[in-house]
Amino acid sequence: MKKIDVSVILPCFNEGPTFEKSVEKILVQLKQLKKNWEIIFVEDKSIDDTKKSVESLVKKIKNSRTIYHAKNYGRGKSVEDGIRVAWGSICGYLDVDLEVSEKYIPLFISEIEDGHDIVVGKRFYEGGLKSLTRLLASKIYSASVRSILKLPVDDTESGYKFFKKSKIVPLLSKIKSKHWFWDTEICAYAFWSGLKISQVPVIFKRRPEKKSTVLLIPDTLDYIKNLIRLKSKFKSNLRCF
Repeated sequence: MKKIDVSVILPCFNEGPTFEKSVEKILVQLKQLKKNWEIIFVEDKSIDDTKKSVESLVKKIKNSRTIYHAKNYGRGKSVEDGIRVAWGSICGYLDVDLEVSEKYIPLFISEIEDGHDIVVGKRFYEGGLKSLTRLLASKIYSASVRSILKLPVDDTESGYKFFKKSKIVPLLSKIKSKHWFWDTEICAYAFWSGLKISQVPVIFKRRPEKKSTVLLIPDTLDYIKNLIRLKSKFKSNLRCF
């Protein structure tokens, strides 16, 4: 078996009719890399035709594998499962709806090769008033993270992150959240553990045909609860980091 350099993890849940076209765009970027790569689909018990699409894509894409969840766990669990089985020394994930372009993949890989342990996309929103609510929620949450957890990361919840696998795997057992808050936890533990973090500016373009799986009010309340939990955890274990 040839050595894999880069593993790209694609969490999949109710991705809709544009899913396969998005994967094709990601493939274009990967094929331009002068590296050996693989795609790991993590199908999180979708209730639409996403699973059928994944099954079809895996038959077509030679360098691909799949994890099928028996129940819906959330994006965090999907990414974590993909990282654990990844063969690449560099691994990362992006939201397959491509509201942040696949064209950033080479840049994120380059940041890891330049010595960083984790690369986080810092979103700049494009799309006018249609994205205003989401923009405000993101800004308020980011400010809360910086204030409560003292993290020097502007956009912990960005669905676009790459990692040096050897450095990130030891942190996975610390993560409690299996859904959206997973992203904040991995950034927090990476920072507290002294890992080198890079932030890359990316353009976020809202896809109006894509139905968001984020539930604004309940997810916001869950974020606040988890922020308080994580702050308490950090304070009580300060000497461990």
